[in-house]
Amino acid sequence: MSRFAAPDGLSLHYEDNGDGQPLLCLPGLTRNTRDFDFLAPHMGACRMIAMDYRGRGQSDYADDHATYSIPHEASDVIALLEHLKLDKVTVLGTSRGGLIAMALAAAHPDRLSAVILNDVGPVIAPGGVERIMQYVGVTPPYRNLAEAAEAMAATQGQQFPGLAAETWQRLAAAQYAETAEGLALRYDARLRDALIEQAQAGPPPDLWPLFDALKPLPVGVLRGENSDILSPDTLAEMQARHPGLVAVTVANRGHVPLLDEAESLDLINHILRDAR
Repeated sequence: MSRFAAPDGLSLHYEDNGDGQPLLCLPGLTRNTRDFDFLAPHMGACRMIAMDYRGRGQSDYADDHATYSIPHEASDVIALLEHLKLDKVTVLGTSRGGLIAMALAAAHPDRLSAVILNDVGPVIAPGGVERIMQYVGVTPPYRNLAEAAEAMAATQGQQFPGLAAETWQRLAAAQYAETAEGLALRYDARLRDALIEQAQAGPPPDLWPLFDALKPLPVGVLRGENSDILSPDTLAEMQARHPGLVAVTVANRGHVPLLDEAESLDLINHILRDAR
């Protein structure tokens, strides 16, 4: 198991597989390196790197849950690049990972060769935020992973029509761990406290300046056709601000595309070619 030290000493988990062009994969808010399991079989020509943020997956939980923030997580990403002795990477950011990528573009533009945003932009649709807050930090009520997979298919199936039962099972196993007492979260439940406190501290920051920092870079955006996070209007504004941006709407996907879809793979490979 590969680990590195965050600037404040936390031990964080990462995975580093393959050779070639480095692709740093940053997962969603409550998710972990398993976010990229569907993509991995298609990235044989890349050095595919993924990390668990502080408080997620196999990384240490922070004593101070306030450090579950984009600035701290972006700092952790730079620490990983230093640990791996990588000057530049292409970042593939799913949801929260895309927000971190934008923060990196503003603070450390020299460390990025390209960015791919998976179903996220500088404006988060309010309905998506409300949905996320319904489950973040809440102990799952299911007795086992089979129940969780069935429930996920029932509640999210409309956004992901036609998804196989096996895929729902894999998604459930990525989010929850089976224990003698039932299912457990694969992240620190205090992440909810951090989000609530950040919301109470004032209005959300304007993220458009962070997005604008991406203008010198090749940028690709994947939007799930049924996404409640990245709206068509926000995507249109992103395209207007970054004329070179390559955008694809992924059919039959909500938040977020799994990244093994043909259109997702085409866009990822396109941006990787431009990053060279």
